[in-house]
Amino acid sequence: MTAPALSFSTADLLSQLDSCSPEQLDQLDFGVIGFDADTKVQRYNAFESQAAGLSPQRVIGQPLFTNVAPCLNNFMVAQRFEEAIDEGAALDETIDYVLTLRMRPTKVRLRMLASPAGNTHYVLVQRQTR
Repeated sequence: MTAPALSFSTADLLSQLDSCSPEQLDQLDFGVIGFDADTKVQRYNAFESQAAGLSPQRVIGQPLFTNVAPCLNNFMVAQRFEEAIDEGAALDETIDYVLTLRMRPTKVRLRMLASPAGNTHYVLVQRQTR
């Protein structure tokens, strides 16, 4: 089954990601990290695994903001999810960011997606080319 034509900036991406199979997520050209209400990673695609150098076996089931990517545990990322969840609000924000854990500083764009009705929240990672 081929992946739907999804890009980092696709409108209504949250619901489309939720309906993607793991194989479809692996076909995307940006990183996908899906996590539950306890911040444990439930979805992790091949693009992000290769770019971050972390295997799905090492990441799935682990808390995103403490064990997997503590460099995201700040007011710019983790707190935005926390506030959206506390307020029962949807979240769809894109920011420029620099990843620093386990790698040299890497400029990326992060898209944060959450819905009060959804069980999975997402951090999408688009690596920027030089």
